[in-house]
Amino acid sequence: MKTLYFECTMGAAGDMLLAALLELHENPGDFLQQLNSAGIPGVKVTAESSIKCGIKGTHVSVKINGQEEHAGMHSHDHAHDHEHNHGSFHDIEHLIGHLHVGETVKNNAIAIYKLIAEAESHVHGVPVHQIHFHEVGEMDAVADIVGVCMLMEYLAPDVIISSPVNTGSGHVRCAHGVLPVPAPAAAFILRNVPVYNDQSIGELCTPTGAAILKHFVKEFRTMPQISVSQIGYGMGKKNFEKANCVRAFLGETGTVCDEVMELVCNLDDMTPESVAFAQQLLLDEGALDVYTIPIGMKKGRMGLSFVCMCLAGDKEKMVSLIFRHTSTLGIREYTSRRYALQKEQTEVQTKFGSVKVKTSFGYGVKKTKPEYEDIAGIARKKSISLQDVLETLDL
Repeated sequence: MKTLYFECTMGAAGDMLLAALLELHENPGDFLQQLNSAGIPGVKVTAESSIKCGIKGTHVSVKINGQEEHAGMHSHDHAHDHEHNHGSFHDIEHLIGHLHVGETVKNNAIAIYKLIAEAESHVHGVPVHQIHFHEVGEMDAVADIVGVCMLMEYLAPDVIISSPVNTGSGHVRCAHGVLPVPAPAAAFILRNVPVYNDQSIGELCTPTGAAILKHFVKEFRTMPQISVSQIGYGMGKKNFEKANCVRAFLGETGTVCDEVMELVCNLDDMTPESVAFAQQLLLDEGALDVYTIPIGMKKGRMGLSFVCMCLAGDKEKMVSLIFRHTSTLGIREYTSRRYALQKEQTEVQTKFGSVKVKTSFGYGVKKTKPEYEDIAGIARKKSISLQDVLETLDL
């Protein structure tokens, strides 16, 4: 399984993540040309070699109308509640929507910006539509975010994992005054993400970096067993005692066991419709599986054992959702070891149209199964049976 792992022991900023992923590209020069042709107003992105603590990596520089972002301006300085020389979230959304990039890139970039806008809205106590972003600094962030989204589409990892995030410590000066580290917007975005500080003085994780990680990373943990094929070093501007970089490891994870959480509660006072609603909501929010088991409870009452399986990094979110959408007053937690086949998805052309096919393999076995919704959609549209559609597939 193609796996991307971010090592964020010195935090994460948009330019550092962009630079780390750029080092994984087969032809960085071609990519920069694509990014500079995307249509971000006045922006030119360049990359140069950078050495931190004797380690060679890449530093990405963004210039707007020939000038680099002012020194000392951080991504948490963009948001204000006035409109002079600033753009709203709607303006940013409109800008990204009209760039010369694919729809997946646009959707990911807008989703990342939404995380930032919601954080700024919470911090400043104003609605999202009243949040405005600093024009110069925000074009810098747009370039970082769009560039990362383009590289994610190019690399196409099956799984994206990150280490816990080092936020740094101390205070940082911005347009609003002196703020604690992590900056309030970054702290809000990093909710439910494992973070720490190693007493490094300074801002290590910016809101832009936090939002990129929050959007793409599905699990925050130590590095899994991975056969590494490439390593990218994305260098920051500042110098610390430790090498100021984000490392991106790209490689293959094999068919080894991993750990999943099982969250269990007993229910005897919910309607079937309410249980079904809670199940689907948890699945939509990233649960690996949600199921029920009939059980006999005290006083002869029939009930259900409600089980949610999830990754460790999603545990707190799932616990909160279970309490909110079920009647339970308590949840039990179990850790299980899971063995999983590697998975990939392809499309098969039939006389009725294309059908997505899932292939699972490993441990000397291979299993192929068409996507049910595709088969069912064709059957409904053509007024034929599921078997009629399946017989057109050469699996």
